Amino acid sequence: MLRTLRNTKRLFAIALILAREDALFILDDLPFPTFTSAIAKIFVRKQKNKRKGERLAAALGRLGPAFIKFGQVLSTRSDLIGDELAHDLEGLRDRLPPFSTASARAIIESELKQPIAWLFTQFEDKPVAAASIAQVHCAVTKTGEIVAVKILRPDIEKAFARDLDLFFWIAEIMERRMAIARRLKPLEVVKTFRESVFFELDLRFEAAAADELADNIKQHGTGFRVPKIHWNLTSRRVLTSEWIDGIPINDVAAIRDAGINPDDVLRKAASSLFAQVFKDGFFHADLHPGNLFVDPRGDIVAVDFGIMGRLDWNSRIYIAEILRGFTEQDYRHVAEVHFTAGYVPRDKSVEAFTQACMAVARPIIGKPLNEISVANLLGQMFKIAAEFEMETQPQLLLLQKTMMVTEGVGRMLNPNLNMWELARPMIEEWANSHFGLAGKMKDAARHGYDLAKKFPVMVERFEQTLETLGHPSGVKLHPDSIEAFNLAHREEQKQWLWFGWSVLIVLTLFGVFWLAR
Repeated sequence: MLRTLRNTKRLFAIALILAREDALFILDDLPFPTFTSAIAKIFVRKQKNKRKGERLAAALGRLGPAFIKFGQVLSTRSDLIGDELAHDLEGLRDRLPPFSTASARAIIESELKQPIAWLFTQFEDKPVAAASIAQVHCAVTKTGEIVAVKILRPDIEKAFARDLDLFFWIAEIMERRMAIARRLKPLEVVKTFRESVFFELDLRFEAAAADELADNIKQHGTGFRVPKIHWNLTSRRVLTSEWIDGIPINDVAAIRDAGINPDDVLRKAASSLFAQVFKDGFFHADLHPGNLFVDPRGDIVAVDFGIMGRLDWNSRIYIAEILRGFTEQDYRHVAEVHFTAGYVPRDKSVEAFTQACMAVARPIIGKPLNEISVANLLGQMFKIAAEFEMETQPQLLLLQKTMMVTEGVGRMLNPNLNMWELARPMIEEWANSHFGLAGKMKDAARHGYDLAKKFPVMVERFEQTLETLGHPSGVKLHPDSIEAFNLAHREEQKQWLWFGWSVLIVLTLFGVFWLAR
C-alpha cells in the first residue's frame, strides 16, 4: 500500500512535467485511472510545432537521469512505441548541467583514498563533458600522461533506485491488465534497463568492458581501437582512461584537412563492427558520432563503454543466415531460420511468413547499394515477425539499433558508399568458414565437446532413474521385471559406454583442433 501511494504521488509529479511539455499522450496507453492525466491536463502547454516524440524527449530530459536513460532504451523498441516515437527519442541528449568541482574532487579523493595532488600533477576544474550519470575532467598523471577522469554524479544511485521502483510498479500493472504485454514483456524491458544501469553505476564494469573490447578488436586489425584504462586510478565511482585527442567522426571536412580519406575511415567502421558482432559477439552498442573519433593515423577510437551488447553463438549464426537468405533472395530460408531460432512460434504458417519476408525485401531489390539499409531491413523483419507473435528479442533490437546508428555515421562519411558492401569480403570469408563443409565440421565438433561434458551427468541420471524404479517408494514393478531390466541394462550400458566415450574423445580432440584454428 505504501509503495502504491509513493509511486502514485511520483506519477502525478511526472504527469505535471509531461503536461508542461505537451506529452501527456504517453499516459493514455498505460492502464491507470484517468484522474491523473485529467488533473494534469489543466497545466498543458500546447506545442503544435513539435512532433509527439520531440515533446516526449523534452519531458524525459526534464525528468532526470533515469528517464533520459530509459528514453534511450525505448528508442531501440520501435515494436513497443512505434517508429515515429522511437526515431524522435534517438535525439534525446544525454546532457545535464555539471555538478560542482568541489564534489568531483571529494568523490575522487574518497574513492582513491589519496589527495588530488598526490594522484595528478594537474586536474582541470572545468569538466569537458557532463551527462546524466557522470561528468569528465581532463587531468595529467604523475607519469605525465594526459587522461580523462570520469566521475559519477553525487547520489545518482539513490535517484535511480527511486525511479526504477516506479518503472517496475508500472510494468507489473501493465502485465496484469494488458493482454499485449505478454508479448512486449514490459517487466523484461525494465529488468534489461536495470542491468544496464547496474553496469553504468559501477565504473569498474565499464573499464572491464573497454578492456575486453580492446583485447578482442586488436586481434582483427580493423583500424579500431579503445583508450587504455588506468586501473590504479579507477574505482566504482571513478574511471581514468587515456585522453583521446582526435577528430569527431562526423567532421568530414576536418578529416579531409588532416589528409585522411573518409572512405578508409568508413571501411574501418564497417569491418570493426562486423568483427565485434559476428566474430566476438561483444559490441559497442552506443556508436553515435559523439563517441567516435579519428586519430592522426586515421584509426577510429571509441569512448564511453557503458552500453555494450552481447550475442551468443546461435544468435550470430541466425542473423548471418537471415542476411544471407535475403542476399540470395531465398525467402523460404529466411522464414525457416526464424522458426528454427524460436523467434516465431511453430504453430504459425511457414508459407505465410515466407510471403511476409518477400514483401519486406522485394521493394529494395534492384535499388542502388547506397540506398539499401541493412538495419532498416532487419527492423522491418522484426516488426513483421511481431505480427506472427514473435517474442521480443532485446539483444537483437539492440544490434539493429547499433547497425542503424553506424549506417548513419557511414552516410556522413560518404553518402554514395554502402558500408556493408565494403565489408562484403570479410562477410563472405566468415560465411564460408561457418556455413561450408569446414564450418559444419567445426559446429559438429563444438556440439560433440558440449555433449562430452554432459555425458557423465546423463549416465548418472539414467542410473538414478533405474534406482527409483526399484525403490519401494518409486514406481511398482514386478521383481523379475526389475532384475531382467537391470541385467539387460548392464550389458547394454557396457557397450554404449565404450562406444560413447570413444566417440566423444574423438569429437573432443577434433573440436579442440578446429576451435584452435
